[in-house]
Amino acid sequence: MLTPRIAHAQDRGIEDFPKLSAKTDWPWWRGPYRNGVAGEGAVPTKLSDTDNLSWKVPVPGRGHSSPIVVGERVFLTTADEQKKIHSVLAFDRATGKSLWQVDVNKGAFPAKNHKKNTEASPTLACDGERLFATFYHHDKVEAIALNLDGKELWKQVVCPFHPRTFEYGYAPSPLLYGETVIIAAEYDGNSFLTALNRKNGQPAWKSPRPNMITFSSPVITHVAGKDQLLLSGADQVSSYDPSNGKKSWSVPGTTLATCGTMVWDGDIVFASGGYPKPETLAMQAGENGKVLWRNNQKCYEQSMLAHNGYLYALTDNGVMFCWRGTDGKEMWKERLSGPVSASPVLAAGNIYWANELGTLYVFKATPDRFEMVAQNQIGNDSFASPAICGGQIFVRVAQSSGAGRQEFLYCFAQKK
Repeated sequence: MLTPRIAHAQDRGIEDFPKLSAKTDWPWWRGPYRNGVAGEGAVPTKLSDTDNLSWKVPVPGRGHSSPIVVGERVFLTTADEQKKIHSVLAFDRATGKSLWQVDVNKGAFPAKNHKKNTEASPTLACDGERLFATFYHHDKVEAIALNLDGKELWKQVVCPFHPRTFEYGYAPSPLLYGETVIIAAEYDGNSFLTALNRKNGQPAWKSPRPNMITFSSPVITHVAGKDQLLLSGADQVSSYDPSNGKKSWSVPGTTLATCGTMVWDGDIVFASGGYPKPETLAMQAGENGKVLWRNNQKCYEQSMLAHNGYLYALTDNGVMFCWRGTDGKEMWKERLSGPVSASPVLAAGNIYWANELGTLYVFKATPDRFEMVAQNQIGNDSFASPAICGGQIFVRVAQSSGAGRQEFLYCFAQKK
């Protein structure tokens, strides 16, 4: 059971969108509360092609974006790297049947990308009426809005985008706030955060960022008495006013490049990074962002999870840590297996966390000791994070064998 204090902070994520439900929907990156915490309700822990499987369907193309779930549909982005086509997909939530596929761009993929990135890594966001996606092509980042039947509503060029120092692609997911969709565009060129009007794509505000490539998705929560947009990267951790983009505070921290989304517990916020040096740190989310503690652990691509006063982190090389949020005291650590890129979800008191090899660990969210609940094998190529809502678990994975690779979308639910 969540404490009232934490529940109040989480409410900031979905309260502005009356057509969405925190219990039954997973409408954007890291879920309705934006922190990897699922709504109440039992979900299975033993998962496989024979255990609690509702359906499994092939996904065309390749992508690391996570599934989102709204109403009776599941949505994904994907990319056909041979034909150079970006697409948005919709599936029936009950059966997995493909409902539609809309191609939103053809041609001009970047010449290079990081081997752990894809041309469809940002996760969609949905306000209950529209889907918002971002793609990198034709030397630009482009935002697109579709209705829930796949009809294009608007397109907007966010910025020119052509990294030179690190040609590692693009990854930040769009973020919804009020009447806007907020997008990060950071590389070794003109970098910034920007907000576009959700209805027509017109710019609402723009805030400069350091001109250095980084990959973290921004996040918004209500901490220290106000809404704050939190973002790490470029050797700093920063807070912005999401209504106008003005910087509230910034402190040196993490490292040059980060990929994980920041998390919080009460008024303490946490960030981690991994290139070129590893660092995890905690800050008080007041006016000055006072640093409370640091360590040298590395959660580079994956986000962490904060819950009931403790921070849970599965490092790149597969070591699971639990730290006390206020001072960083190590409560326990456990050797699992890496490498790790997916982010965790907390559901019904358990944390679901997968490594890149398709091993999905389920363990208790407790600072007392590490307690494994289940260890599942789903595919053998796993980078996307699960969506858990309405008693169901949705997982995007791939099965690779030699030169062959096929992605799948799984749906699990507790068998009666």
